[in-house]
Amino acid sequence: MSTKPANQPRSSAPSYLLYGLALSAAIYYSASIFLSETGGYTLCSSTGVYTVDESKPRVECLSVSERGIISAVGSLEDATSHSPLSVFGLPLFSLPYLPPKRRDIRWVPNGSVILPGLTDAHAHIIQAGFTMDLPLVGATSVSDVVKLIRNYILSDGDLFMDKSRWIVGMGWDQTKWPGKKFPSAADLDSDPILKGRPIVLYRIDFHASWVSPTVLTQITPLPSSVPGGQILRDSETGNPTGILLDNAMSLVPIPETSDERREVYLKRALDKAISFGLTSIHDADVSLADFEFFKNKAKLGKLPLRIYGMPHNDSAEYWGGDFERFESEDGKFKVRGIKLYGDGALGSWGAALLAPYEDKEGEVGIMKLEKEELRHLIWKFWKDGWQVNTHCIGDRANKVVLDVYEELIEKEGVDVREWRPRIEHAQIFAPEDLKRIAKLGVIASVQPTHATSDMWYAETRLGPERIKGAYAYQTLLQASPMNVLPLGSDFPVEEINPLFGFYAAVTRLSPEGKSPHGPSGWYPNEALTREQALKGMTLDAAYAAFSENELGSLSVGKKADFVVLDRDIMTVPKEQILKTKVRATVVEGQVVYGNIDYRKHSGGKRT
Repeated sequence: MSTKPANQPRSSAPSYLLYGLALSAAIYYSASIFLSETGGYTLCSSTGVYTVDESKPRVECLSVSERGIISAVGSLEDATSHSPLSVFGLPLFSLPYLPPKRRDIRWVPNGSVILPGLTDAHAHIIQAGFTMDLPLVGATSVSDVVKLIRNYILSDGDLFMDKSRWIVGMGWDQTKWPGKKFPSAADLDSDPILKGRPIVLYRIDFHASWVSPTVLTQITPLPSSVPGGQILRDSETGNPTGILLDNAMSLVPIPETSDERREVYLKRALDKAISFGLTSIHDADVSLADFEFFKNKAKLGKLPLRIYGMPHNDSAEYWGGDFERFESEDGKFKVRGIKLYGDGALGSWGAALLAPYEDKEGEVGIMKLEKEELRHLIWKFWKDGWQVNTHCIGDRANKVVLDVYEELIEKEGVDVREWRPRIEHAQIFAPEDLKRIAKLGVIASVQPTHATSDMWYAETRLGPERIKGAYAYQTLLQASPMNVLPLGSDFPVEEINPLFGFYAAVTRLSPEGKSPHGPSGWYPNEALTREQALKGMTLDAAYAAFSENELGSLSVGKKADFVVLDRDIMTVPKEQILKTKVRATVVEGQVVYGNIDYRKHSGGKRT
């Protein structure tokens, strides 16, 4: 008979064995991670590495593993010392008898800084490449545009001989011309080289097209009206002028873009993007053909940077089944959200306003989709698991979309931190809606260069009171419950160089240092600090694409996407920001532009 008390547990040798095996496995795993991270390189800056990580905002060095992951940040000693092995986050012991692989230690040139890779949170990649065919940006008059097209035709012998070939360009802006009025179809027949050709020219915002008489003839008869669009007509004759707004642009049967041309456009755009330090782009209007093209490029490993694609279709009927949520194996192409359009653009009087424009009697803009259509689409996309990102510029469009978002969030108990709905542009708000977007937790995705491009005419369009709720970036950021304000450019509408956006955000000035309010900037109370602007172009943009755990800051365990600049944009005089050059762009530890082969040596001392 046993003398052991009845309530005393028996010794269990198998359980001790299991604990031992678990500990051994953990040590083995930790050792394997340790060894895998000892290769790669360490990159340092005597000026600083800005991490956008609150725990270590500015350090001296970062180390990158062979797998393209950030393995350490801090001082040179922190970044290169042999970390002790740890299990479940607790240090055990160091392994001096396991020598690390020889690590390259490099110092960027004096004055240079290292930042997280920059993200453009709203852009159009294929369109950017396309606009380089026949760029019209900078034309200061109708005659300038005609001259550019004439030279374009004369530079291509085949095009000159074939008058049936379509000529398509982009970038005109009547707000920069004398009189600031829309052009006409007749203007495109004023030169004998242009006369009789099918010509379509998109306004700089892609919300208006200017077509030639030949095109008007091809699309006649025209409907009396177009839902979500407008055919501008002569006030006396009623004849179309040659300007088509928003949905009316689809009346023109422009030839489809081939994949061969997409290849050209993609390379043009991405080569420029990486040369300016972009490592991620949110493409805010991906057609089905673009989607398949990007997906194939990603599968072949042919994308030099990351693309967060937002599929779009102009249909008012649900089209979510045409696309799939997707992420490539290399993480370079990710699709989780879709794009809808609420209204048009301010420059073409298409932004939908609650009250008429100050400079166009009776005009209140265009809703490309009516409220019921938006409600149907937004609810269905949410139900099917899609993030919804809606273009809204005018205060009426923002109100309508916030109404729909609010109804859905409240009725269905939606967790906005999981859904992350966005308003793209978030440009003009009624005072109560400026508060409501924050209350709902809807992400405002803004483009600072829109403020500095529009500032010369925006108040003329909106008046002195309504302008107070426009381009209100500091207000939107301060009110955001997640403290996020992703920044983009909308390129090719604006410059692809993200430093133009950074400069506009912090100065509220034109690149020439001017504004309607003088050198202090246009409504400078809405300017962002440099730290806020950098976060908006990195960590906030990553959050808006569900990638904040792997991108957006130079933190241990995240992907090593970073950029080396030749000067410190966080401290230099504002006049120097736009003079900054990119020394290197790095994606997942690999150099995709420039080089980081600076003063390379091994060991722990700088030479």
